[in-house]
Amino acid sequence: MPPLRSQIQPGVTVDIVQKQDQASGKLTRGVVAALLTSSPSHPHGIKVRLTSGQVGRVQAVVGAE
Repeated sequence: MPPLRSQIQPGVTVDIVQKQDQASGKLTRGVVAALLTSSPSHPHGIKVRLTSGQVGRVQAVVGAE
């Protein structure tokens, strides 16, 4: 199960899956800039925007910077 919203804050390093990568499951690693999902959990992962501008759903929390 993907991490809960309470486990993700701006500045945390995460692995996300972007919309175009959902079929392949390719993960992108980056630092969270903003949380875009307001609910406490989501079956496909909490949607975030990374500092690089990429948007995707969090699959794993790697750690804090």
